[in-house]
Amino acid sequence: MRDLKTTNTLLLIIVIVLGFYVLKILSFIFIPLVLSMFIALLFLPLTRWLGKKRIPKIISVLIVVLIISGILKLGTEVVRHSIHEIISVESSFIDKAETKLVSLVVSIEKFFAIDRIQGESIFKHYFQGDNIFKNLGPTMSFLRSTLSMTLMTAFFSILLLSESINFQKIMNQTLFNVKYSSVKIFMKIEKDMIKFIIVKFFISFLTGISISLVCLFFNINFPIFWGLLAFVLNFIQMIGSVVVVIMLSLFAFIELEPTGTLLLFILILIGLQVLFGSVLEPIFMGKTFAINIITVFIMLMFWGYIWGIPGMIMAIPITVFIKIILEQFPKTKTIASLMTGNEIKVNLKRKR
Repeated sequence: MRDLKTTNTLLLIIVIVLGFYVLKILSFIFIPLVLSMFIALLFLPLTRWLGKKRIPKIISVLIVVLIISGILKLGTEVVRHSIHEIISVESSFIDKAETKLVSLVVSIEKFFAIDRIQGESIFKHYFQGDNIFKNLGPTMSFLRSTLSMTLMTAFFSILLLSESINFQKIMNQTLFNVKYSSVKIFMKIEKDMIKFIIVKFFISFLTGISISLVCLFFNINFPIFWGLLAFVLNFIQMIGSVVVVIMLSLFAFIELEPTGTLLLFILILIGLQVLFGSVLEPIFMGKTFAINIITVFIMLMFWGYIWGIPGMIMAIPITVFIKIILEQFPKTKTIASLMTGNEIKVNLKRKR
């Protein structure tokens, strides 16, 4: 019996490893599929309500498509204004930036033994001519893959919203034998995912608006761009806010004199990130998403390795989804408790 148990355990480990390997290899399919699942969960209550009003399914799906198209149109306009803002930058700003960065870049060049013609412009050397064209290939490849994933996400979203792919039935046939259990768990997943997406979007939106306003107040260039960047990166739990603060602080070093004003600007940035990310977001999320920091870091690194940036963005929703599933089985409840830190707290109380 012990040998059989050991064999089964080893086979399970092999299957899990192979499963994650398949997820990585077929990321161009699974990323749009998982993303479309979250989009469908967000709009399922609307389609369900429209169904109760006896509105045909195809009309309900068209209404959702129009709403998503409107959101994408608004996002496109914000990106367009941000790009126009960057393109219209004055040459004096580039001169000022080069003056401030030259000493820093020269130090880095000496450290890494990088050769550059003396007197040649840093911006001209690194951002013009052949250096741009060297990066053009990867950029075009990235744009093609992004467009492909966007179209696949739209396709899967329509299938899920029209219930051509019924996620609840799949759960019932694979994970749960009792229909009532699958319905109950599906409703919990739907409720928690909707709450997470709405709260995350709301907090990210407030973060982006606040960053833009602070940039305007301190006369930092590209306020729309920085607000948009803060909005997008805020979806990457913990890491995104740190990246925004570091990037914007370095940029502010060019714009502002290294005095108390620069320090005040950085302190305000940190304060905003702490307010929205560490105070307001946990309050709005509640105990449902009480996942400990170690689990968050592990999931961010793991899904970042599997799926890159999209994986880091979807890491927490996937973690919440996994936690809800694990809570339904007696043998895996301990793992779910460890993900939230409850098991550790219980053990500490017992020792006391």
